[in-house]
Amino acid sequence: MVEWTDFERATIQDIFSKIDIDVVGPAALVRCLVVYPWTQRYFGKFGNLYNAAAITSNPNVIAHGKVVLKGLERAVKNLDNIKETYAELSVLHSEKLNVDPDNFKLLAECLTIVVAAQLGKDFTGDVQAAFQKFLAVVVSALGRQYH
Repeated sequence: MVEWTDFERATIQDIFSKIDIDVVGPAALVRCLVVYPWTQRYFGKFGNLYNAAAITSNPNVIAHGKVVLKGLERAVKNLDNIKETYAELSVLHSEKLNVDPDNFKLLAECLTIVVAAQLGKDFTGDVQAAFQKFLAVVVSALGRQYH
């Protein structure tokens, strides 16, 4: 079990109260698919992913980005039980979708960049540390089935 300080708990909840999931989720997934093009192989049914413009305007990418962020909200609401919260998603991604677990880390990096841009000067080093700790726990939980 992860130990969360009061500051970390408050910070994570504060971040999610300030960001627009409908903007941040798609932006993070778009960034991941553009910056790390090999991650596109998991989205073959999404249609045109041939360039940054196509990815940015792809309605399937936009919709899935929102799903990802709504999934993260589940972790925010279950900070003390993230592994169990994501148990089924871990099985799905490892056994059915065969997603390389390193891709979760890449998406977490992209999400950090997008959130930093959204929050601007409020995304201090302490805030970033709390957010990245949260994302590391989520990534670990998603990768649990692979171990």
